[in-house]
Amino acid sequence: MASLVLTLKETLRYRGAIGQWSWVLHRLTGLGVVLFLFLHVIDTAWAVTNPEAYVAAIASYQSPLFTLGEFGLTFAVVYHALNGLRIVLFDFKPEWWKHQEKAAIYVFIGTGLVLLPYFIPMAWDAYVHYTGTPTIMPISEVLVHQLPFGMYFVGGLIAAGILAFLVSAVRMNVKDDAGKVKVRKQGGELGRGIEKFWWSFMRISGVLIVPLVFGHLAMMHVLQGVFDLTLQGSEVIGTSVVELAQADALVVLDAEVDTAEGVANATVLIPNGINESGTSVEFVAERWNFLWNGMAIWKLYDAALLILVVMHGFNGLRLVLTDYTMDNALARRTVTFLTVIGGAALLFVGIQALLLSINPESIRMAIEATRALGGH
Repeated sequence: MASLVLTLKETLRYRGAIGQWSWVLHRLTGLGVVLFLFLHVIDTAWAVTNPEAYVAAIASYQSPLFTLGEFGLTFAVVYHALNGLRIVLFDFKPEWWKHQEKAAIYVFIGTGLVLLPYFIPMAWDAYVHYTGTPTIMPISEVLVHQLPFGMYFVGGLIAAGILAFLVSAVRMNVKDDAGKVKVRKQGGELGRGIEKFWWSFMRISGVLIVPLVFGHLAMMHVLQGVFDLTLQGSEVIGTSVVELAQADALVVLDAEVDTAEGVANATVLIPNGINESGTSVEFVAERWNFLWNGMAIWKLYDAALLILVVMHGFNGLRLVLTDYTMDNALARRTVTFLTVIGGAALLFVGIQALLLSINPESIRMAIEATRALGGH
């Protein structure tokens, strides 16, 4: 941590060329994206495993604090993606590095141009929402709802620290035939091979992620934003609307209904492309239940995005953290284990949610949780 603070301090003091600022901004935006990824994968999984918690998470996202954060996140994603493409291009065309200063300027310009069609509708949605009569979660409650994520991080850090300590203890006690403690060389052929793999993976995955993440941003932040997730009767992005009478499976928990008004007031799960209950849980259910040519297309899309972004993001986090722990073997191992545990846990949680399904009982729980929160 001291090294990270020193890097920022020296960057501000040195005031280097645009290449240095690009390097710093690439790291900072990457860290920001990983932080949100950690929150987003867990809370989306709650739509399946803990509907009440997911309702509270979306209510938090519909607060001014997260609204501002959404703009920052969008900037971080767009800049990191475009600058990453610049790095990939120059890594495979090293003779072009002489043009890196111009390319860095183009990245800043390109980021601004790409952000315009994202920011304008996002700002309009926020304006419409906050000038209406929204029920806004108090900032104190927003912060309280983030406590579980802090507990997950602390738990992962403790587990990583214990593993690092055990590995360090074992390595210190490995002796040769003469009874002397072996001094292991850093790296080695295997280590170099692994790092070469990750070098290639970061560049290939970075290119594959760009269209996936830009598509996700367009669908979930522009065409339909966070405020639309709880809009009763709204069409769910990426699905086909089916007439109520033609819906394949209408499950009514509270009562049999035949009217649109009755449907709106009942606890239902209708795979018809419409968020009947106006809950974020049903929004996810409608999207993930949508079939295209017999495939749950959005589950496959989100699975590809999950795997690539988690592996890319947490390996990037490992590279950043190990840069600042070079002088302490125990700390270096701890942050390495932390990123491995964090990445593996997110993949497990996310894939588990994608393999499971949201049932009508989850919708009922979401409706009750929404009412308890005061109509968020």
